[in-house]
Amino acid sequence: MKTRQFTCLLAMCSSLAVMPAHAQQNLKLWYNKPAANWNEALPIGNGRLAAMVFGGPATEQLQLNEETIWAGGPHNNANADSKVSVPQLRELINQKKFVEAQALANKTMTSKQNGMPYQTVGSLFIRMEGQGEASDYYRDLDISRATSSVKYTANGVHYVREMFVSAKDQAVIVRLTADKPASINCELYMKTPLGKKQISTADGKLLLTATTGNNSGIEGQVKFQSQTQAVLQGGSQSVTDTSLIIKGANTATLYITVGSNFINYHDLSADGAAHASADMVKAIKTPYADALKAHVVWYQKYFDRVKFTLGGASSDKPTDQRVKEFTQGNDPGLVPLYYQFGRYLLISSSQPGNQPATLQGKWNNLTSPPWGSKYTININTEMNYWPAEITNLSELTEPLIKMVKELSVTGQQSASKIYGARGWMAHHNTDLWRITGVVDPAYYGVFPTGGAWLTEHLWEHYLFTGDKKYLKDVYPVLKGATQYFIDALQEEPDHKWLVVSPSMSPEHEFTSAKGVGGVTMTQGTTMDNQIIFELFSNTIAASKALGTDKIYADSLAQKLSRFAPMQIGKWGQLQEWMEDWDKKGDTHRHISQLFGLYPGKQMSPYRNPELQEASINILKSRGDVSTGWSMGWKVNFWARLLDGEHAYKLISDQLRPAATSGSGGTYPNLFDAHPPFQIDGNFGCTAGITEMLLQSYDGEVFIMPALPKAWGTGSIKGLVARGGFVIDMDWNNGAVTKLQITSKLGGNLRLRLHDALKPSGGFTMATAKGDNPNPFYHVDKIKAPIIADASQLKGLQFAPTKLYDIKTVTGKTYTLVGK
Repeated sequence: MKTRQFTCLLAMCSSLAVMPAHAQQNLKLWYNKPAANWNEALPIGNGRLAAMVFGGPATEQLQLNEETIWAGGPHNNANADSKVSVPQLRELINQKKFVEAQALANKTMTSKQNGMPYQTVGSLFIRMEGQGEASDYYRDLDISRATSSVKYTANGVHYVREMFVSAKDQAVIVRLTADKPASINCELYMKTPLGKKQISTADGKLLLTATTGNNSGIEGQVKFQSQTQAVLQGGSQSVTDTSLIIKGANTATLYITVGSNFINYHDLSADGAAHASADMVKAIKTPYADALKAHVVWYQKYFDRVKFTLGGASSDKPTDQRVKEFTQGNDPGLVPLYYQFGRYLLISSSQPGNQPATLQGKWNNLTSPPWGSKYTININTEMNYWPAEITNLSELTEPLIKMVKELSVTGQQSASKIYGARGWMAHHNTDLWRITGVVDPAYYGVFPTGGAWLTEHLWEHYLFTGDKKYLKDVYPVLKGATQYFIDALQEEPDHKWLVVSPSMSPEHEFTSAKGVGGVTMTQGTTMDNQIIFELFSNTIAASKALGTDKIYADSLAQKLSRFAPMQIGKWGQLQEWMEDWDKKGDTHRHISQLFGLYPGKQMSPYRNPELQEASINILKSRGDVSTGWSMGWKVNFWARLLDGEHAYKLISDQLRPAATSGSGGTYPNLFDAHPPFQIDGNFGCTAGITEMLLQSYDGEVFIMPALPKAWGTGSIKGLVARGGFVIDMDWNNGAVTKLQITSKLGGNLRLRLHDALKPSGGFTMATAKGDNPNPFYHVDKIKAPIIADASQLKGLQFAPTKLYDIKTVTGKTYTLVGK
């Protein structure tokens, strides 16, 4: 077998913040016509405020959102009446009376409150007066600067709009200019679908004052006000009862602020109008050029951490046309654009101190959006944050971590009232009010491991940051989640395994051996077993890292030894349920039994290849094309299976025009289609592309584990591996030419290099004595040459697919150059 050789050069670099200069392919979404609908409009946001830019020449529409505009008010939907039925449900399930169990669950477990929807503020309209027909039209979203622009010519005048959402000033800012003086003539007015509202003018401002809607018997209690004010150069402004009118201005800068009475999930005592006014005063004091500069600096401190390019000439056509043609020809630049668009969306919808990204990020134009635009925690919310740590956006997990802390409080009600257990838990849905009870019928809603899945992100944040102060802060949340399952786990009668009961495999029905179908209610599903395995293992590891709670950790280890194993079924598939019920050819979108493959860390081609083969069998049976988020998940699956070609095929399936029903794809504005729009597919693909280029879940940093042939030449800078290693790499003809690793935390780096010529027979792994010295990994004992000092790296030839343990020093960079 041929091997790729590398010589390691030692570079002493103490700066972690500044990445090497790196040219990227064009990072603009651009179009030669205005948006005809919401899925063609362009998203801008600062984590709290968001807008969709339509770009009409005669009338601009800015559809607005603010993250606390939700229906209803403080409440929890934990149904105390359920407690009596839980033992009955468990007994029915033990007797395999699944239909009866589901009927009882529908009668006793579901809540009258099914979660509150996220709602739109409404829209600001800018109606341009006397322009006539437009020509030379252009609009874009520059994701390298987080700005959107619209340009066109009308009546011989060239007009430009530039829009962004300032995090510093907490305002949507719109700049209207023209190349001839006194050409800005427009009317500003607002509309909202909310029922309780008043649109008025006062002190030269356009005001929308409203209250959010009622839902499921809960009165809407979020009161808010949006304010719009214009600052003119030249010309004049007048008002009507419901609009602002600008005449003869040279330029007009519009500021839009929104404030609500929301303080936290149980306190609505703020003054929304005062909040909006304070933000307005601050925003208009800042000259436009300074505001724009500050905005770009704020945004690029996140975005510029990762640079990504693929070799070859990219299309210069409008973005919607590129999506239509992607599968027909070579457009290597669309993948990096789509990848970075995912990072753009996360930066723009999840900022420290704010709410997490919802099912639609922060962009929603309805009062009753699909699935409420809530937090669906049987995969979708978690998927939103899969790219955060690995693409160098670790701080942006803070809103999610805060929500999990809050759920650990409200979830105590569900644990106690419904299951009679200690600790905390949450089912498959939550919202701004941090509900934790059952949402929707039992077919969907009796999923007791949603909260446990969320805790995976708490532990992952520690693996990437090594922050023990943080770990100490969240350890009670991890422990509380395990306490619930210590009380709630049941011994099933056939094998005496400890299992979750009642439960279900998300949204997927089974047909039992007795021919019973159309139900989901069962016990001991593979996903549940895997999630609880991760939770218990992570809590044990956290206890060890903190040097605390050893006796409790030992008790968790004893429980772990009684968990149900993963099982391979009659047609070689990884079973979804404890019993062999999988149907070959079933194309259901959820592939829940593969949680242990991704995002879990329980399957590896080196440690348990038989489970990898069983995973491949289930993936082939389910097929590729599905809803958008499901295809995003599958990209990650195939990356973990080291099949770059199949992962790329899923990306190609996703990067095609969205279908109207039945399967996913991509809308003209690059939003993911379920359909309709769900943002998790965008985030899932960004994570999956990263997994194709870098993996670190299995106790090692694996370089380019699943590179497809279509990406033969490229470069990516700034990825992050567990253990705090920042990775830059260049490659050509499928082989690494330069690898640069910066250690944020020091300690041991276990490195595996990609081998473009690896044999088709698979992989080998030798076991040996000795523990892995890296405290961030708890994996099997494996043999690797120990390089105790960086000076030993000079001139060393690295053989691909072999492992090397390198002792690293905090803040230093190690560079391998291909021969």
